[in-house]
Amino acid sequence: MEGASRRLVEKSMSTGLHLTANEFGRMVECGAFDHLNRKIELIRGELREMNPAGPVHDDLIMYLTNWSARSISPDSIMVTSQTGLDLAELDSRPEPDLLWVRAARYRERHPSASDVKLAIEVSRSSLQSDLREKAALYAEAGIVEYWIVDANASCVHVYRQPRGAEYTDRSIANRGDKISPMETKKAVLDINDLFGSD
Repeated sequence: MEGASRRLVEKSMSTGLHLTANEFGRMVECGAFDHLNRKIELIRGELREMNPAGPVHDDLIMYLTNWSARSISPDSIMVTSQTGLDLAELDSRPEPDLLWVRAARYRERHPSASDVKLAIEVSRSSLQSDLREKAALYAEAGIVEYWIVDANASCVHVYRQPRGAEYTDRSIANRGDKISPMETKKAVLDINDLFGSD
């Protein structure tokens, strides 16, 4: 009798709702999240609320957006900020702070991993998630290059060469360093200039 009671209790317990990327997309199209007035991402089937951005976070995104626009050829690359990235095979729709994507119109779909030349996340409170969970997600999706801009330590984590759920080439650019994305070596990011004076 005790075993039957336990099974009944286990059956009645609730579990988390896992959404596919397609289900999430339909919910967004129907305005399911409009009344929440919150920014939401889908990560491996789970809804995640994004922290509101502070002025440092926004300043770094504006700097990187302007630097990117000056650095790319608009005939081959587009720069977009906080745009949905379709990783349907991983039940995910993250919104990286900045993407360099293949130049195209995206009226019928979100950019996918194969469109991405560079993904950038600007991190303050989300650093550990961006270094671990997002890095594993982006690597598994095959995103060729991923930068995490660490606003607290004034450095940029550069991840390249995805293999499975990890990047095999990792480095950190600190103050005094300059880095370029693999897509174009002409785009030189000065870390001192990015973070400004102490």
